[in-house]
Amino acid sequence: MNFDRLKQNIIDVIKEEQLKLGYRPETVRLYYPLSSLNHFFGQKCDVKQALALAEDFCKKAYGELGKITVSNQGERFCFAIPEDGAAYVHEHTLDCEFIKELIDTVRTHGCGMDEVFAVFRAHSDRLHIEKLDNGEFDWLIYFEDGRPDSYYYCFSSDEFHTMYHRFLPEDYADFGF
Repeated sequence: MNFDRLKQNIIDVIKEEQLKLGYRPETVRLYYPLSSLNHFFGQKCDVKQALALAEDFCKKAYGELGKITVSNQGERFCFAIPEDGAAYVHEHTLDCEFIKELIDTVRTHGCGMDEVFAVFRAHSDRLHIEKLDNGEFDWLIYFEDGRPDSYYYCFSSDEFHTMYHRFLPEDYADFGF
């Protein structure tokens, strides 16, 4: 089983958190629904099978991310990445300039979508930008060629704030927007 995509997602989420909040040597808990784990594993697992694969992942990721523990309540899984895993991400991974610029932009009071579009356009001219009318988000943006990343970014904006959520393409499709 190839766990590279799950490992990269965990690193990306920790890195994003560290860019937003600053680095602290602490345990990080990340929660995934069964459907997301199935996307990472590339197969349709039940809860028991997913838990077994998640435990295999924890063993394989030990060298870099430390002694991860995984637990679940029903179809919701928690990966607890220990302090040494958070430290590894802080010390051994490069900041993605795109996500750093996006975070810096949206944290600016009064940031609007024009500023967000400019950040994306500074990193690629191969963008998918779509106005949404689903009651949850206003815009969907992603890099068509998957560079600098392959996540789908959903934005909601008002006159004072712009917020985003980042999804796997498959998770976004599951929402059925």
